[in-house]
Amino acid sequence: MLRFFLYCLLLLCCMPAASASPPPLMLAGQWQDGPDVSRYLVSEKLDGVRAHWDGRRLISRAGNIIPAPAWFTHAWPQQPLDGELWASRNAFDSTSAIVRSTPADDTQWRTLRFMAFDLPAHPGTFEQRLAAMRGLVHGTNNPYLAVIAQQRFSDAASLHKHLQEVVAAGGEGLMLHHQDNYYAAGRSEGLLKLKLFDDAEARVAGYVPGKGKYEGMVGALQVQSDDGRRFRIGSGLSDAQRANPPAIGSLITYRYNGLTVHGLPRFARFLRVREDSPPANARP
Repeated sequence: MLRFFLYCLLLLCCMPAASASPPPLMLAGQWQDGPDVSRYLVSEKLDGVRAHWDGRRLISRAGNIIPAPAWFTHAWPQQPLDGELWASRNAFDSTSAIVRSTPADDTQWRTLRFMAFDLPAHPGTFEQRLAAMRGLVHGTNNPYLAVIAQQRFSDAASLHKHLQEVVAAGGEGLMLHHQDNYYAAGRSEGLLKLKLFDDAEARVAGYVPGKGKYEGMVGALQVQSDDGRRFRIGSGLSDAQRANPPAIGSLITYRYNGLTVHGLPRFARFLRVREDSPPANARP
C-alpha cells in the first residue's frame, strides 16, 4: 500500500501544468513617426508576464493556467482583462519565476500586481474600453489589480522626450494605442510599441548543434516568427543556455538591427525567454 501511495505521489509531482487554449490576444506592431500622436493613448511598456483574465482564472499567452492565489484575484470582474503580472522595472526574471512556481508562494505573490491595459470583450473603441475598465477595476477594491496609466502627447518630439525619461529611469519603452482602435486578436496597426532598439518575439522551433568550444551544446536556436518565417539566433546565448536551451515551443525575445533585403532580422541576438512552452497542441 505504501509503495502504491508513493507511486501515485510521484505521478502527481510529474504532471504538467494545467493548460487551456491560448487566449486570442492583440499583438503590437512597431511605431514609426508620421501618424497624429495626439490620437494615441500612451503607457509605459512593462517588462512583466503577459496574462489573460478570462473572468475566473489567469491564463498565460501560451495557454498555461497561472496558479495565482485566490486572494490575489478576489472580486475581480467577470469580464475578461488583458494585462501583465508585474513587480517593478528590471524584475522580469523574478516575476517569471513567481508566476511559474507551483504551488503559489503567498509571500512572493504579494510583490506582484496585475496591470490591466485592455478589456477584450468590450465592443467599443479603446477610449471607451479604457473608461469601462477603469470603472470595473475601481469597483473591485483589490490592491493587486490596477489599470496602467495612460497619457497623451501633442507631437512626436514630446513623445520621444518621454521615451528617453522612461528608459533613463529603467523602463523598457512605450505602448501607443489609437483611441479609435477596436480589440481584435493578432497583430494590430492600432497598437504599437516604441523602444530605443528593435526587438521582437519568436517561438523556438529547433536547435542547431554547436561546433568547436560549443560541441555537445546548442550553437544556435532555430526560431519561427509569427508570420511563419524561420531563422537562426546564435548570439546572446550564455554557456548555461547553450547547455540547457529554451524548450521547443517557448517564446523568446530577441533584439535586432533592422531587416535584411529578404525581410529577416539583421544581427538577431537572444535576449530572454519570454514564457514557458505552450501546450503541445499549440507548438509550431
